[in-house]
Amino acid sequence: MPKNYTYTDAGVNREQRHESKKALQALKKTYRHSRIGPIIHLPYGNIFPQTADTYLDLVIEGVGTKVLLAQLAGKHDTIGIDAVAMAVNDVIRSGATPLAIADNIHAQASNPELVKAWLEGVAEAADEAECPVVSGEIGDVSEILRGTKEGEGFDMIIASIGHVAKNKIITGKNIKLGDPIIGLRSSGLHSNGITLARKILFKEWGGRHDPLTKVEGLGKELVHEVLAPTKIYVKPLLQTAGEVQVKAAIHITGDAYLKFNNLASFSPGIGFKFTNFNPQPIFTVIQETAQQLNLKITDEEMFRTFNMGWGFAVIVDSTDAEKTLDLLEKTACQPELIGNVTGTGKIEINYRRKKIVLA
Repeated sequence: MPKNYTYTDAGVNREQRHESKKALQALKKTYRHSRIGPIIHLPYGNIFPQTADTYLDLVIEGVGTKVLLAQLAGKHDTIGIDAVAMAVNDVIRSGATPLAIADNIHAQASNPELVKAWLEGVAEAADEAECPVVSGEIGDVSEILRGTKEGEGFDMIIASIGHVAKNKIITGKNIKLGDPIIGLRSSGLHSNGITLARKILFKEWGGRHDPLTKVEGLGKELVHEVLAPTKIYVKPLLQTAGEVQVKAAIHITGDAYLKFNNLASFSPGIGFKFTNFNPQPIFTVIQETAQQLNLKITDEEMFRTFNMGWGFAVIVDSTDAEKTLDLLEKTACQPELIGNVTGTGKIEINYRRKKIVLA
């Protein structure tokens, strides 16, 4: 009988991480230092006033262990895209337009060729987000970093700040029964769940395959499929929010579909039902490879860990559903109606003719 394999088994203890986040309460005492007015708490973070009518959204993000895949593949020119995407895709959840980006790269050694490749990715993504990179740092900290190849260990962090008019903030409030959930297509794994994927897929971490294995159903060698950069949703989301009222914007990253629970405290009693999934083949490959290792990754665990084909989602009023889809179809994000808001207080997923309830 295959053993169930979870994100915790891979080394990322979701429950412990959630418990650790309670320590964030200690930061609330600093809110009194907001110079202009009160901090506004939103479903996925806080924004602070710049003027009486304008708020700023400051986000800092990283790409986690995906940097190990860049080293494994010897391909460093896309990891910067991931880092920028993770930050700017978070900023736009509040309706904010990204204004500026700063990067912080800690490396075993600031090898000029690697630095050039890292920053080429950062610049490409910043250009896509129409946001300048105004500052940054590259620090040589070999004693605290080790990677898959000597001299190539690094970690990449990106901060982004955006601004939003007070009357344009996406608050996560006033969501109601029947509101549609529209998904924006992902490019694959993006930058979440990588630890689980690595330890199933690649021999370097106890998995099954060599990095350049060509797995049936994938268009690229395995490591390049997993390394595909995170999609940037800045222009599609902001263009849409300028035409219709977006009630909520969700970047489907860590904790995947559990992230929708954040909205319940702003619209009590709501639940979510998802009925439309067509994940890229890499997600099936992860589950099938686990079986070959006599392990089982349940569908529930997949939806708790991975984006399963939808990297971003918006919730709008049912009267705006058709217009929202029309607007998003003019972009490259391949939008589809993926579910709706319910009154169950639960996250329900219909997938492969099964009903999954996430807890």
